[in-house]
Amino acid sequence: MTPATTALPAPPTAGRGLWRTQALAVAAQELRRGIVGLRALGLLFLCGFPILIVTVATVVRMSGFIRQDMAPNAGRLAIEYATFYQAVMLRLVIFFVCALVFSRLFRVDIQQRSLHYYLLTPLRREVFAAGKFLAGLVLTGVTLALATAVSFLVYHYPLSMNAGSGGFGAFLAAEGFGQMLLYVGISLLGVLGYGAVFFAMGLYFKNPILPTIAVYAIEGLNPILPVLLKQMSVIHYLQSLQPVPVSQGPLAILAEPASPFVAVPGVIAVAAVLLWLSAKKARKLEIHYGDE
Repeated sequence: MTPATTALPAPPTAGRGLWRTQALAVAAQELRRGIVGLRALGLLFLCGFPILIVTVATVVRMSGFIRQDMAPNAGRLAIEYATFYQAVMLRLVIFFVCALVFSRLFRVDIQQRSLHYYLLTPLRREVFAAGKFLAGLVLTGVTLALATAVSFLVYHYPLSMNAGSGGFGAFLAAEGFGQMLLYVGISLLGVLGYGAVFFAMGLYFKNPILPTIAVYAIEGLNPILPVLLKQMSVIHYLQSLQPVPVSQGPLAILAEPASPFVAVPGVIAVAAVLLWLSAKKARKLEIHYGDE
């Protein structure tokens, strides 16, 4: 008599649905760690820095410590904020926030000797890497979007003193709200581009500090680079999307701004290539804690 056999449940079928669920689970776990960890303190400090600057400037402007001929008007404040956004948000805050968060998504687990716990689970390493990147994207994207929106609103708030032109509310209704959304969109695109750069660095370099300095030097020298080299940098495309163009300085080499139909797909394409390279590296990742 043939012994009875017990039917075992079929293992879950690997596919996009399962991978999506796993990536979201990894992202949720990473977000919990990022929100309560030391990275959150650095993130809040960097994102609070531009808000502090514009708050001080707004208080000074509204306290009457400036000349009457510098009274707030929409045109002047738009140019000033565009200059501030380019110099502080793009060249400092967004860059270093992405460097802080994305380059350490894998390095922290290696330093804490906890990465092997994840790699021993029945989870494709590419999916694991995608979940980590998604967590960094959400954490930095939300924080920088809020920092951009708050800094824009605070900087333009002195228009409430100018009742003759309708004030702050009229500015937002006319053009201000659209400009704010554009700046927020540029910040999010910057998170995607720089995030992919530093995520790849965190996988390919044991110590991403020197590569970060090199990238910062290249991005910082963008105004004086030849046109061809300008087009190979992330910041060129981000600056091209600003609603109010500003001067690049007396030594800048002029180049045509990239149109939105080139800038946005260009940054997305660069990010996609870097994430593909990161996935390849994650697939072959080996742990040697003794080397850290």
